[in-house]
Amino acid sequence: MSNVLDKNPMRLIGMVSRSFSRLVDLPLRELGLTVSQLPVLVTLKNFGAISQGELARAVRVEQPSMAQLLSRMERDELVQRVLDPADGRSRLISLSALATCQLPKAKRVMDQTCSQALEGLSAEEQMLLHKLLLKVDANLNRALEHIQQANK
Repeated sequence: MSNVLDKNPMRLIGMVSRSFSRLVDLPLRELGLTVSQLPVLVTLKNFGAISQGELARAVRVEQPSMAQLLSRMERDELVQRVLDPADGRSRLISLSALATCQLPKAKRVMDQTCSQALEGLSAEEQMLLHKLLLKVDANLNRALEHIQQANK
């Protein structure tokens, strides 16, 4: 393979993400979870019951994708829809007891794999990597916002 970093660092970021996902896939599946469900579950753990729209924005996915993911998660008893106390016509998404029980185990899987991925990097290198990725993420979010504004 040629030097991927010289050509396109985003390609390398994608490769790293796919390798990480492959490593955590089996242990998460043994817990009844998938990588794509974790952002939803963690967001619900952190914010409590929220609307599907708020959840989609927080997780950065389109509404139709979120609807499909939530349907599967509800079927698998990972989330539940509860009446919105502020608006009895609306429903909020919340964690199920099963998801609440499985999240600490999933966090251990993710933390162990993250440690493997960062093995050999000093604390300073890890901090620099984190800062650089935050900058890349901010750049991409600005570009997305620009596109969304142009499409209005």
